[in-house]
Amino acid sequence: MASLSPLLKQATPVVVEHASGSWIHGTDDRDYLDFTTGIGVTSTGHCHPRVVEAAREQTGKVIHAQYTTVMHKPLLELTDKLGEVLPPALDSVFYANSGSEAVEAAIRLARMATGRPNIVVFQGGFHGRTVAAASLTTAGTRFSAGFAPLMSGVHMAPFPYALRYGWNEAEAVEFALRELDYLLLSRTAPNDTAAFLIEPVLGDGGYIPTPPAFLEGLRERADRHGIVLILDEVQAGCGRTGKFWGHQYSSGDPDIVITAKGIASGFPISAIAASTELMSKGWPGSQGGTYGGNAVAAAAGCATLDVIRDEGLVENARVRGEQLQDGLTVLQAKYDAIADVRGLGLMQGIEFTDASGEPDPATAAAVQQATTTHGLLTLTCGPAGNVVRLIPALVVTAQEIDLGLERFALALADAVTR
Repeated sequence: MASLSPLLKQATPVVVEHASGSWIHGTDDRDYLDFTTGIGVTSTGHCHPRVVEAAREQTGKVIHAQYTTVMHKPLLELTDKLGEVLPPALDSVFYANSGSEAVEAAIRLARMATGRPNIVVFQGGFHGRTVAAASLTTAGTRFSAGFAPLMSGVHMAPFPYALRYGWNEAEAVEFALRELDYLLLSRTAPNDTAAFLIEPVLGDGGYIPTPPAFLEGLRERADRHGIVLILDEVQAGCGRTGKFWGHQYSSGDPDIVITAKGIASGFPISAIAASTELMSKGWPGSQGGTYGGNAVAAAAGCATLDVIRDEGLVENARVRGEQLQDGLTVLQAKYDAIADVRGLGLMQGIEFTDASGEPDPATAAAVQQATTTHGLLTLTCGPAGNVVRLIPALVVTAQEIDLGLERFALALADAVTR
């Protein structure tokens, strides 16, 4: 008999029977408040009726219409709807299946467009698990260890992680920009550097918002040196941060934006967007794929964008995110083990350290397991695994946030000793 790979590690023991909105009903006949949303994917909640109906209707029309062979209406409609929320200059879109694929499409385009080989990434970034995407990922060695050699041409610069350095945000930004300038002097010359690649909020790297001043510093250097600025919005995009795109907290607009996860409420689809001028600099035939822009996923994406707009979910993410962060900050005051509460919108991280200030993954893991016991599903992240992350659906209510905070408080009481 076949079984799932033993290399897959389950964060919770829950087996889903059915799910709706912010709730998962398990085969154990318990209801769980889901603050994981499939790692930020089920943006409109589980099985939103409009998304379900759009997918059901499309399945009866055509399931797969390979989009370089024949075009289908859902993809054209999705492109129009994305055009309403993308930065105005980004008017050309390419579709793939996963965040990793979209990341690789973005760096391929940047290299072709500039004729330069190197990519600069930032410490703590997560960009995927395929070989090239893992080569760009610095959120933890588990993503890139054991299958070297990785892709060449990748250079890492510091991320302005103020807590880690023991500085304020302005000091961390000044340091990180200074070190980036030094990297461009000492390791990858500007005329060898195709792109800067960064997340507006680090995902697996610890749910750390990128300071607006840092993104603006990257934009200035990209303009000065002819470098492509790529914003990986796979996890932070589609309203999660309380703005449609996480980078909109700054004026550091991207040359390429990458989106996936929450764009279709659980159906696999991803995209990169760039200006037509930039996209046209890629080599003919360099974009494609059998399943990219699947018709059912595109229909679900159209419905998702409609729901986000019609139900005011970006604003809901902002307000409910403030409510969640305020409640977590109250809990932080009660526990010395909580070193930081941070995030934007419905993308909140709680970092745990020991008495000496070192990362404390054991306590984070204990808290994450205890939340499941109390009927709240959460995840950990961070290079050391010492951050618990909360990722409610954009449809989450004020009552559900309060209930989540109550259950998180119970988990803290069970798992934290100081």
